[in-house]
Amino acid sequence: MKTDYGCPVKATANVLAGKWKVLVLWHLSFGSLRFGEIRDLLPGVSEKVLTEQLRQLEEDGLLLRLVTPGQPPRVDYQLSIAGEAMVPVMQAMCDWATTHLGATPNLPRTRSLQPVG
Repeated sequence: MKTDYGCPVKATANVLAGKWKVLVLWHLSFGSLRFGEIRDLLPGVSEKVLTEQLRQLEEDGLLLRLVTPGQPPRVDYQLSIAGEAMVPVMQAMCDWATTHLGATPNLPRTRSLQPVG
C-alpha cells in the first residue's frame, strides 16, 4: 500500500480516486471476477482504463490478481484483506445515498460480511 503521511481521509480518497475503482471493489465484494466480467459490469469503461485502475488497486493492496496457468492463462481478481475492510465503508456510502439522496440500491448486499483479520 502506498505510504502517505498526510491526512488519513486524503490518503483514503487518493486510493479510491478514479471513476471506476469503488464500483470495481463493490462488484468484487460479491466474489472473484475475471477481467471480462468486470468490464461487462461497468458499461462505458474502456479496457485501457479498467486495466490501469485494476493495477492501481492491486498496487494499493486492495485486490489480488490470481493467475492460473493454462492456454490462455486464467486471471481472476478478488478483494484482499484490505479490500474486504473497505466493504463496510462502501455499504455506509450506499446507506448514506439512500437516506440523503433518495438513491435506490441496485446492488444490495446479499451475503453477510466475513470478519476481517
